[in-house]
Amino acid sequence: MKIALISPYDFPYPGGVTEHIIALAREARRRGHEVHILAACSGDRGEIFPQTRPVTRRVMSIPIAGAVARVGLSPTSYARIKRILQREAFDVIHLHEPLTPSITWWTLWHASRMSQAVTIGTFHAYHERPNWLYARGRPIFGQLFSRLDGLIAVSEAAREFAYRMFPGNYQIIPNGVDLHRFGRTDRIEKKDPHRPLTILFVGRLDKRKGFPILLEAFLALKPLYPQAQLQVVGPFSPKEGEYYQKIARARHVTGLDLVGYVSPERLPAFYQQADIFCAPSIGFESFGIVLLEAMAAGLPIVASNIAGYRTVLTDGREGRLTPPGDPQALARMLARLIEQPGLRQTMGRQGRLTASRYSWEQIGNEILEAYRETIELKARQRHKSASQVESNLGSPCITSG
Repeated sequence: MKIALISPYDFPYPGGVTEHIIALAREARRRGHEVHILAACSGDRGEIFPQTRPVTRRVMSIPIAGAVARVGLSPTSYARIKRILQREAFDVIHLHEPLTPSITWWTLWHASRMSQAVTIGTFHAYHERPNWLYARGRPIFGQLFSRLDGLIAVSEAAREFAYRMFPGNYQIIPNGVDLHRFGRTDRIEKKDPHRPLTILFVGRLDKRKGFPILLEAFLALKPLYPQAQLQVVGPFSPKEGEYYQKIARARHVTGLDLVGYVSPERLPAFYQQADIFCAPSIGFESFGIVLLEAMAAGLPIVASNIAGYRTVLTDGREGRLTPPGDPQALARMLARLIEQPGLRQTMGRQGRLTASRYSWEQIGNEILEAYRETIELKARQRHKSASQVESNLGSPCITSG
């Protein structure tokens, strides 16, 4: 198959949807399919996946779900996308977050007019409350939604959120994880036994990711566990990092290691060198890819008890769930794992077993099968429509008088 994967987001900027697309592209190409990624690119991401086609360099920042999303929404990309789709003649055009105001709009508009391609939309998002943009723009979004031939949601939470506004037959296919990349291998240096006990956070410093909650919990823990450190990995600016360092210094707390952005090649080593993974998001999470990455690395997890995280983590098995936005509860649960290395090991082993069910080999099978089923269904619908037209043309003309 010839496949186009469409990203609404600025491709060089790290994020769960972007990493999902890259992993899917690699898995499909490994199986012999031709894959192109169409995306907004404010910088170069070709070294990540060579067949990345920047359709616009212009990126806008818009508030979505408690965070700021960098999306490609440029009128000039309208004609460029049309030319690419006409020239390449894709079999499958797979749009991620197809209704996000971005290049996915132009792609879906053109793709639905090309009879050879099927259009599939994957819905990644989850909001606790109805999205105001979808609600106000429902007539426009509804027209775009009707142009999709197949529907995928990454979790039950994502399906429920999308279904509220746009009912349809969604197939749930979760995010995947590269077990070879994040699992313990000889390529990654083994944990230094003299290294401080490390709590790892991976993500942006957006309010919805809950980092201020985790920092407050760490500041309370540090005097009780002076050997602990909090390591923070994510795409944040030096100015953002310095703000939180000032808070720690004002409380006379050391051990806050604000690493910042690291390359995809370096990221697995941070999981391997940590002792506990913490995901304190306050909401708006449909799944939790970082939880799978931590599980694949054998890390016990302390995470917020929110819909998307409950999809992946069972409280008491791979880790513990705590009330979102409660630094005291978070600190208590982290303290339990700090004090119980045996429990950390047990949860880490269970996490690896859970992660194995989300391997990209398995998830790739499910997505590619969804492609084939949608292609076959659309072919049957075309055949049925053609037969009806022929039947109508062949009917005798009955006139009166």
